Parts: sequence; C-alpha cells; structure tokens
Amino acid sequence: MKRILAVLALTAVAVTFAYAQACSCCVPASTSATEEFGMLALNTEFVSSHPNPFPFDFAPEKGKWVTFKTADGTDGQAFEVKADKPTNNVILLIHEWWGLNDYIQQEAEKLQKALGDVTVLALDLYDKKIATTQEEAPKLMNAVKQERAVAIINGAIQYAGKEARIGTIGWCFGGGWSLQASLLAGKQAGACVMYYGMPEKDVERLKTLNAPVLGIFAKRDGWLTPALVGEFEKTMKDISKPLTMKWYDAVHAFANPSNPEHDKASTEDAYKLMVDFFKQHLVK
Repeated sequence: MKRILAVLALTAVAVTFAYAQACSCCVPASTSATEEFGMLALNTEFVSSHPNPFPFDFAPEKGKWVTFKTADGTDGQAFEVKADKPTNNVILLIHEWWGLNDYIQQEAEKLQKALGDVTVLALDLYDKKIATTQEEAPKLMNAVKQERAVAIINGAIQYAGKEARIGTIGWCFGGGWSLQASLLAGKQAGACVMYYGMPEKDVERLKTLNAPVLGIFAKRDGWLTPALVGEFEKTMKDISKPLTMKWYDAVHAFANPSNPEHDKASTEDAYKLMVDFFKQHLVK
C-alpha cells in the first residue's frame, strides 16, 4: 500500500509539473497583459460567448475620420468628435474586438455630447478592418501587434498635443488598452475607464500610472473573473493608486447594445457612473 501511495504521489507531482510547464509555454512570463488577452482569440468558449452583433447603420452628426503620424511610419486612423469650443480635454476611446464599427462611432458621439468640454478620439487599432462575425473578430484581435498598437496610441497622444489632459476608455479588448493608453500618456493622463478589460500585472509599470481608474466588470464573466481582477485591486491598493471598482451581475460584454445578451439596466447604471467619473477627474 505504501508503495502504491508513493507512486500516486510521484505521479501527481509529475502531472502538476507538466501542467505548469504547459501553462508556462502558453503564457510566457514576458507576455504583456494585452497580449495575454489577445490569446483568448484561441479560446473557443471565449469566442462563442460573443454572439454576432446585430446589424446597425450609423450616420455621424459631428464625427469625422482623421489620420495622424505614428513612429512606425504608417499613419494611424481615428474617428474624432470635436468639442464645440477649443479644449485641452481629450478622451482616447478604444473599441471592442469587433473593431471601430458604427456602434463605437455612436458611443464616441454620445460621450462627447454627454461631457461637452471634451474632444473624443476613437482610435482604430485594427487599421480600418472591422469584424461582423465570430469567425472574423478573433482573427483581427489576435493579429494586433503590441508595437503597432503602442505606435497608434502614442501617435494619438502626440496628435492631441502637449497641453492635452487625456482620459481613456475602452471595452473588452479596448478595456485593457484603455489602461495601457493611460500608462503611455504619462503625466498627461487624467482619468481611465476600463470595461471588463485585462488589467496590467506589472507592479513597476502600475507605479507610473498618474490617472485614477474606474473598473467596470461583470460577475458572470468567465475570463475577467473576480479572482483575476482581485489581484489587480490588491496591487493598486498596495501601491496607493486610486481605483474605483463596480461589479454587475452580468456577462462579459454586457454593455454592448449589439450583444444579444446586452444588459440594459446595468449598462445605463455603468454609463452614468462613467460620465460622473470623467466629470470629476477630467472635465471639471
């Protein structure tokens, strides 16, 4: 019996070690938070949790497409909704995994109207590509290169100008990039809102964050779970960085009106919270 138990114990250790190696191979220690989220494009359950968006056509009232220079030599694209009067308040808005589609353009105009004294710049991290199906979206998300996305965001920050006070917001894929954009904005960062996006795990990077963060997450999200996000909450508390968290009894991507599982009540509550947050920290 002792020999059997010993063999079972050794087997358990071997399996655990093999599993750890496999996980290490899948997610190397050098993998960034946004790259880790991008790997979800290979997860069939994650893909299936994003039903095809409802068709939607949007006719912009104020927004216009603009281009700006980036360090890698390829122009960046954005849907810009300008304030009625000159302002230094700028919000960088980053799309979900579908791309900068009509829904996101509508959100950009809606947010600008709600805040008034701000220009909203909806960045296109897909370089003019848009997904309309479950098959297309993960391919586009997984194809995003860290260096290119950073070049686009930095180009947008330069486009906003040295005097700009920058806020950021994004959902899902864009939620994680919202936090990264605030980190890239340095001392110009004024407020960060992230809807169910991948948090940054590098403590030293988070120590450089100058913007307060509003995190909006879903309790029934199978990927951005309370346990995973809880580590981010703990880190932010440990390094004395301002973080406001709001959890909704909803699923991932609950705030997307094109999602068949869209939660209208939670979306409206989160929207009010987000607008108030920007009014408190950015548009004063």
